[in-house]
This record gives sequence, C-alpha cells and structure tokens, in this order.
Amino acid sequence: MAINLDIIGKKKKYPPFKYEQKDVILYALGIGAELDELDFLYERNLKVFPTFSVIPFGPAIFPFIEEARINIFVLLHGEQKIILHAPIPASGEIINTAVCSSIWDKGDNGAVFTLDAQGHDAKGTLLFETRTLLMDRSGGNFGGERGPKTLKIAPPEGQTPDFRVAYKTSPQQAALYRLTGDMNPLHIDPEFARLGGLEAPILHGLCTYGYAGRAILHSICNGDPTHLKSFSVRFMGVAFPGETLITEGWKQDEKNYIITTKTQDGRLVLGNGTVEIA
Repeated sequence: MAINLDIIGKKKKYPPFKYEQKDVILYALGIGAELDELDFLYERNLKVFPTFSVIPFGPAIFPFIEEARINIFVLLHGEQKIILHAPIPASGEIINTAVCSSIWDKGDNGAVFTLDAQGHDAKGTLLFETRTLLMDRSGGNFGGERGPKTLKIAPPEGQTPDFRVAYKTSPQQAALYRLTGDMNPLHIDPEFARLGGLEAPILHGLCTYGYAGRAILHSICNGDPTHLKSFSVRFMGVAFPGETLITEGWKQDEKNYIITTKTQDGRLVLGNGTVEIA
C-alpha cells in the first residue's frame, strides 16, 4: 500500500491524555527508579521525570501509523527528541497536537517520517515538544526527496566522559514498562520476537531512553526536572531485559553534553545523543 503523502503539513489535535499520580509512578518504575529516588515514586511532592513527555502522545501514534499507511511489521523508531518548556504536572490532562513535517525517500533503506508534537496543559500552557522519527523499511523508492543528511555526533575521541552511570535492568523490565502504554508484543511474546528475527523480546527503545534520562537527571541536573531543557538520541541497537545500560556524557560547554548509552558488553544502544541543561 502506497504511503499517504497528503498528511504532510496537516496539524491534528488529539483527544486529551488524562493521567493520575499512579501513572507517573508507574512510568518511574518502568524506567527503573529505585527507593532512593523517592520524589519520583511517592505521591507526597511527586516529581515527574522529563522523559515522561514521550508517554502522552503514545495513544496517537498508532492512528498516525494507520493514516500514513506505514507498514508496522517493518517499522523502526529511528530518533527521539524532547524539549521541555515547563514542569510536567504530577496529574491532570495534556492536550496533544501534532504535524507530520516531512516524509523522506531513502530508497532501498525505506521512508522516514518526522512527527512533531506539542503537549499543553488544560490551561493552554506549553509543557513540552517532541520530535519522533519513524522509518518504514519497505516504504522507500516512492519518488520523493531524500532529505538532508543527519549530522553525526560522536564523543570526543580519547576523552574521558564527564559522567558515567550504569543501571542494571530487571528481567521483567519490558513487562513492566509496557504498562505505560506501548503494548507491542515484540516486548513480551517470545514467539512474536522470533518472527521478527530476535532471540527474545527486547526492551522498549523508549524505556532505554528513560533510563538514559534518569542518568542525565541525577548526574548533571541535581535531580531537578526543571534543569533539563532538551534530550535527543538516535536508536542504534536493541537491549534485552536484564542487561545493564551504561550512559556516559561529555561536556561540550556550560549547557551542552554529548550522550551515549551502551550495554555491559559494549553494544551501542543510543547514539548521536545531545542534552541541553539550564
């Protein structure tokens, strides 16, 4: 089925995302928060991890995939970026608007969709923006523009990272994280995973993203969500529940860092990572 190019540039408003404190706490547990991070687990003065901003737009992704006529069986989540404008409330309602800003033809490599979204609270305050890149590996060669080349961002060669945080995930981590909204059987069903050429169910990419966000928050933001301004990565590989995720950061100037996340055996999971702090 041909890709629906008519969706480019059309802004859409989605039903409000309603959530409670327990949803925020479940997300924190889903990205491995422990009892020494009590501010993110206890409803008294509850804080929200900035990477929670990927959750409210989750229910709208599948309607978008259907409208765009993306082949879900060969779909890859290519990149993710969040930009924070205000603290995310511990409960409430978030109004999502989104636009497909581009669809690039990468030939035999597929088609790349850029989805830009905004999340406002019920009073109209802009809380965050997200940019999601999706790749339909079967969608290329439709005669469109290839689009710009992505800038390669790598840590400075030979330089020791300014911070390094290792978090061991639980064997049940994907089973827990999927309760935040992404119920894709790829993360729970061994048979489904094997059909996709994987040896076992994999950790959600956005779960790994959340783990990296935790590492960043506690390393260079003093545990304060208001200190994180933006966080962008490219998904470079898969991790499995039970593996250790090691996030490292290299300071570029007073506000900017380069970030990577690898597994305990050195496999790169998140690359091309950048962070801006207050």
